[in-house]
Amino acid sequence: MSNYLSTLNDETQEYFKILTAEYPLWLDDYIFTKEMQRLKYIGISCGMDYAGSFKNARFYSNLEHSVGSALIVWNFTKSKEQTLAALFHDIACPAFKHCIDFLHGDHENQEATEYLTEEIIVNSKDIRNLLKRDNINFEEVIDYKMYPIADNETPRLSSDRLEYTFSSGLNFFRVWDLDIIKKTYDDLTILINEDGIEEIGFKNLTICENYIDIASTLWPKWISTPDKVSMQFIADIIKVMINRNYLSLEDLYKLKESEIVAKILNCPDTKISDAFKLFQEKEVSESQIPVENKYCVSINSKTRYVNPLVKTNDNVKRISEISYEAKMKIDAYSNNKTTKYGYIDLCFNPNEYVKKYKK
Repeated sequence: MSNYLSTLNDETQEYFKILTAEYPLWLDDYIFTKEMQRLKYIGISCGMDYAGSFKNARFYSNLEHSVGSALIVWNFTKSKEQTLAALFHDIACPAFKHCIDFLHGDHENQEATEYLTEEIIVNSKDIRNLLKRDNINFEEVIDYKMYPIADNETPRLSSDRLEYTFSSGLNFFRVWDLDIIKKTYDDLTILINEDGIEEIGFKNLTICENYIDIASTLWPKWISTPDKVSMQFIADIIKVMINRNYLSLEDLYKLKESEIVAKILNCPDTKISDAFKLFQEKEVSESQIPVENKYCVSINSKTRYVNPLVKTNDNVKRISEISYEAKMKIDAYSNNKTTKYGYIDLCFNPNEYVKKYKK
């Protein structure tokens, strides 16, 4: 079996080498389990690889995101348990990722699908055998929220939040390059926050300000009208496909995203297939009022931003407490209001399919 790094493109290999100078070869056995390899075919962009409003530079998989998150934890803790919890944090992720949270009505927390994490890990013979080999109890790896370096509440910095900020900016929006990521990452350390809990933070004020300057250009994109409308459209398409028995909920965990897209595009119901074809071509428009005879929705979404810790001469502070420029960017995001409605110039009304979707 090849080393996982060798399977990646050159840029991602270099990016992962920044995240840890000491790649944990023991992690490869877990990465190559079938439960983790399934994530290779799910994009981190929540279906935006197929949306007309987005032109992603390349496909970045949820497996890559999971490994990147794990490498950050390994770099700072050298704890196998915490590293594996970070690796497994999206093991229950379905195709189209958080779009399926939208399907469940969980627009703002986006955690509706996480309940399967423990079940998948416990039911995997390969993962159980590896944990036994490494003398790790499954209870120590099933919930990355146990470990604040891996996950914590917004706006604190964690490996998950740090990784998707780096990888989204590198692969989709090209606001980072590897040199800037390395300079930023090399300044990070573990600090103790105001609650006495460990948290990833910065040693240098200027580098933290530069991080906020770049990261803050991404925050609005993740709650933009095009993003929310596109995610809801995919959720509605999937719901209708399930209601009409063209797709099953289990398919979201068994098929590649590309295979599900093919099923949609080849759906016998041409209303569904034609709508998705137009979705792939057309951009989302904005409106303050509902737009009739179009696919038009109004929804809230999860808030994603950070207010990191910075080490000062004699203390630790949030960047917003010691940098006016950073505070202005954080406040601007917090006060940002998107237009009430977004719509796509296509005719598709999921309410026409009257059979109620059930979990």
